[in-house]
Amino acid sequence: MPDRLRLFPVSRTHLEALTDGIGIAQHATGARPDLSHGYCVDDVARALQVDLLHARRLGWQAVSETAWRSLAFLTAALDEETGRFRNVRHASGAWADGAGSQDSHGRAIHALGDAVAAAPTTSFREAALAPFASALPAAEGLSAIRARASVALGCDAAIRSGVRGPVARTYRVVFEGLRRDVMPCSTSSWRWPGPEVTYETALVPRALIVAGQAHGDPDAVAAGLRVLDWLIDVATAPDGHLSPVGNGWWREGAERSRYDQQPIEATSILLAAEVALEATGDARYRTAMGSAYAWFLGRNDGGITIADVVRGASRDGLTPTGPNLNEGAESTLMWLTALEHMRDHEAAPTRRPAATRTPGALVRP
Repeated sequence: MPDRLRLFPVSRTHLEALTDGIGIAQHATGARPDLSHGYCVDDVARALQVDLLHARRLGWQAVSETAWRSLAFLTAALDEETGRFRNVRHASGAWADGAGSQDSHGRAIHALGDAVAAAPTTSFREAALAPFASALPAAEGLSAIRARASVALGCDAAIRSGVRGPVARTYRVVFEGLRRDVMPCSTSSWRWPGPEVTYETALVPRALIVAGQAHGDPDAVAAGLRVLDWLIDVATAPDGHLSPVGNGWWREGAERSRYDQQPIEATSILLAAEVALEATGDARYRTAMGSAYAWFLGRNDGGITIADVVRGASRDGLTPTGPNLNEGAESTLMWLTALEHMRDHEAAPTRRPAATRTPGALVRP
């Protein structure tokens, strides 16, 4: 990787094309929104996080309308009877029947926690804190590992911003669940807590590193780093470019899928490497961040550019015959997230290992 990778101005052109008065459309046919699939909590949560990132570059006024709309969507998605988020919303505005997935619940909490922490106004912070707090009890019963990871990151963000009370208990519960799942496998040859590596896997070690630091647990941090190292190793081609596990997944003992490679894999590795770099100061994580970012720009198995840097869009993946030309919400939001985190990284002074925190210092009731 070169010392510095090219960064690009913020572009919200495609983001605005995907967004209407309800929220951001899940899917697109080419660059055109496909409202037959409606909207989902997962993507609206990611859109809120991107708005918060863009607010730092463009100012709050430039994103406030869409940020408030996403927050209203998430608030409406919370079923007050169950304390769980519904996930899919039809183009008509009606919600699909049934509870949303565990992952969507975790993702909503993560975004709301980030909103509480980064809110530029008191009114926005208070509006985000209400559904965040209401969703915490149900979060403690989540068993899906990525859902727990997302909740941990949301709790960490909220606590860092000064929120106290029940969030500390929820953070401890999901952290202990992650620790139980990951610690046994972190020293084995198959360093994944399950028989199959699927999607957004680097989210798990990212959360364990962050939560381990917050809870003063160096063993958990070390386990998270070992799992992340393994994921980076298996996703690195001989010449150093990123080659993430494809959307056919990878079952233990079998050959991993090479295609379809998804933008969410590149960005999840970038974000995990970012917290690992902050925790250790090890330059290899800087290299991993650069490789993940460069995947969008053509340093991938196909030598094909995935991101449209002018419109702020991303194609939906890399197939054996070239890019998937659809530009849906998840892919576009992953590119925009990767760009802003790389911008932060390039602007930061030389990193040093994060100071060790006093056990429990961030999680006082």
